[in-house]
Parts: sequence; structure tokens; C-alpha cells
Amino acid sequence: MAGRTISIIIPVYRLEKYIKTTLDCVRAQTDQDWELILVDDCGGDGSAEVIERYVEETGDSRIRLLRLPENQGPAEARNRGVENSTGRFIAFLDGDDIWRPEKLAHQRAFQERTGAAFVFTGYEFADETGAGLGKVVRVPEKLTYKEALKNTTIFTSTVMFDTEQIPREKIRMPRMKSEDTALWWRLLREGAVARGLDENLVLYRRPPKSLSSNKLEAVRRIWNLYRKAEHLSVLRSAYYFCFWAFRAVRRRL
Repeated sequence: MAGRTISIIIPVYRLEKYIKTTLDCVRAQTDQDWELILVDDCGGDGSAEVIERYVEETGDSRIRLLRLPENQGPAEARNRGVENSTGRFIAFLDGDDIWRPEKLAHQRAFQERTGAAFVFTGYEFADETGAGLGKVVRVPEKLTYKEALKNTTIFTSTVMFDTEQIPREKIRMPRMKSEDTALWWRLLREGAVARGLDENLVLYRRPPKSLSSNKLEAVRRIWNLYRKAEHLSVLRSAYYFCFWAFRAVRRRL
């Protein structure tokens, strides 16, 4: 199965309201060579039951649900999904976001055309219903480590890795806030280059009370990454933080 298959990883935590729409968007992809691994992180709602019923009704054997024994957070849920994947490519998708139908096809073609190990795409902010708000985030052609420290434009639901170039054992997120960004930075620091496909292929749903909408929390998270994940000095952290703050504000205007 591993030849060209894309393994899609979704952590599941209190997604009962959104997960069917996300499952539908995966099955609607024009590129159908994929497997979908959902990892239930014990959110205490009916998400797992919705998924099980969906698989039974569709009969789609490409969809698998794994269950963690207890809540362990999104990093461990994604890591468990990666460990159980079989495809050559790894793509992350958050369970309340939506892919446009051509997302996988365009991204795979771009990845194979450029030979890139790490690809991300543009995206559009959406409201709680999943309707696009017209605010599209454009992405650069490439990001190196130092550039990424200034610009956290890589959004989780847009990322795809080629495991022939970045082994699965390296695609592990640390158990900390903003675990996804911490992974991108580590891979870039170790020599990978992230290639950007500047197409609007993902709808980033932002419920009113989402973590990302809490500006103070976002500041704390990025500062913690500079200091504790990357072990930068206060001066260097402040330097990169200024660039991050400017771009973060501009993306949301």
C-alpha cells in the first residue's frame, strides 16, 4: 500500500459537531489513494460513535479509528497516528477543518514535481459553520529555519511529508503547546526546507472561543517555543517575536 498512498492523520477530541463534515471532505478528494487514521483522545463526547457509524454506513475500509486509553493531548494522538500509518506520504488534518476537493491531488503533484520532503499550502479562514470568510493566507515559495522563526504561517491542516526523505520516527510532535510548530522548527533546524504551494486549499475553521483566537495565549505559546523548545536567548527570542507579531496581526486583518 505504501507506494504513493497518503496517510491522513486526524486527532479526535470533542469533535462530534464537526467530524462528519471533515470526513466528507476527505472522501470527496479527487485523489483517492489515501488512508485515514483517526485517533480518539478520549474527549468524552460522541465523536467516536459518529465515526464508527460513518464507517459502517459508507463501508469505507480506508478509514480506521484508533483509541487511546486515556486523554494524552493532540501531540500524542498525532504521533500514534503516524506510527500506525502505512502510506509514503503523511498529511495532517484537524478534525474541524475542511479540505477543498483538489487539495491532495494538487499537493501531491507539487511535492513530486519539486522533490520536496515537506510541503504546506495556503488556506482561508472560515467561520464556525465552515463558510470561508474571504481572508486567504498566502504562503512563501519556501521557508528555512530562520525564516520560519519569524513567520508561523505553516498551518497544520496544510502540511504533507514524504517519509522517503523524512523518516516516520522523526515526525513526532513534542508534548507541549503549539506542538505542531515545534515539530516544523525542529525539522527545519535539522536541515529540511519547507516548500509552499500558494493555493487556497484548506478552510481553517475558527470557532469563537478557539485557542488560536486567544491572543494572549498565542503570545505565551510562541514565547515558550522560542525559549523552551528552541532554547533561544531572551534577546534572540525578542528579535524573532517582533517579526512573528507583525505577521500574525497582518494575517488576521
